[in-house]
Amino acid sequence: MTAPPHEAHPARPGRALPDTQQGMRRRNLARVMHTVSAEGPLSRAAVASRIGLTRAAVSTLVDELVRSGLLEELGPERPGRVGRPGSALAVSAQGPAGIGAEVGVDHLAVCAVDLCGRVRARAVRYGSNRGRSPEPVLAQLTGLVRQVVSEAEAEGLWPAGLAVAVPGLVARDGRTVVRAPNLDWRDADLGALLPADLPPTVDNEANFGALAELWLGDGTPRDFLHVSAEIGIGAAVVFDGRLLRGTRGFAGELGHVPVHPDGPECACGGRGCLEQYAGEEAVLRAAGVEPGEDRVGLLSGRAAEGDEDVRRALREAGTALGIALTGAVNLLDPEGVVLGGALAGLAPWLLPSLRDELARRTAGPACPVAVSELGPQGPLLGAAHFVVRAVLDDPGAVAERA
Repeated sequence: MTAPPHEAHPARPGRALPDTQQGMRRRNLARVMHTVSAEGPLSRAAVASRIGLTRAAVSTLVDELVRSGLLEELGPERPGRVGRPGSALAVSAQGPAGIGAEVGVDHLAVCAVDLCGRVRARAVRYGSNRGRSPEPVLAQLTGLVRQVVSEAEAEGLWPAGLAVAVPGLVARDGRTVVRAPNLDWRDADLGALLPADLPPTVDNEANFGALAELWLGDGTPRDFLHVSAEIGIGAAVVFDGRLLRGTRGFAGELGHVPVHPDGPECACGGRGCLEQYAGEEAVLRAAGVEPGEDRVGLLSGRAAEGDEDVRRALREAGTALGIALTGAVNLLDPEGVVLGGALAGLAPWLLPSLRDELARRTAGPACPVAVSELGPQGPLLGAAHFVVRAVLDDPGAVAERA
């Protein structure tokens, strides 16, 4: 795991620890956790060297983290070193786990990730959620959460929190979906419908996908636009390793940027939105293909086989994406664009026209476009890692409960 600062959710403002002796202790506990997480296994002496504290101070902090079940001692370091070998420290494979959940238009998913970043349990339910009210959907999601928590507990883990990715606008309270056009949800308080013993953080799926890319991506810049797609298209803006959320928390609604203002009506109420040209269902319609359970697999398979109708639809979708992204690139000047979600699986046929459009329309040099290795798993992993990083950022809170 890398160790840039945790992306605090607006539902929990003022997470900075107080400038007191207790606050300093908790900040130092976090420094130890992040260092071992990023570079471990390490000895106490190696940790002290990296964070600039005395060995005695680090040893006291490490003892507290070991007692809390956040760090574990692996035994003496490898032979061959001069002097007395120290005990190697690593992030514990047991103890707290981040529970991530995702509400998709056609699926629900939950996973548990341990402090080492490994997925330890997962559950998925396929089926359309479009037009269903939030209550039965969240009841099913809660069932999956209970299943995953039970499996995680059987492996010595316990849930440190729950984060839920949704395809819609989420208020700054971190629990209310203001509008999710593709689910037909408005002003839905998901926090009231999720397990009371796991107070949730709810956020837009593109935001969690971008955070997963930032934390888990190989070589991802700290300034980038992350674009993902399922039925709809979402985006997130990351600058200096942090999400740009906007005044109300709604930044990144790329799918509802008009590409052709007189185009077809969109679920949001506008016309000619990007989703009407580059969303999965829009591409299927343009290609004359009946949707199946695995829409991305169907499109990529047909395109790989040389189906010209599918290839043409994907080229046109890439052009629409390029037009929509041009405005964002010209306005924000990011280091790059990352395609995630379903777009990652269709990249070979989207990228040429997308890159051509960006190169033709952007004012400066062409903006690099990369493909996420996380693909459709990004939002779910980002949600789970959001909880994990909250533990790494304030292990003192866990230590006080231990």
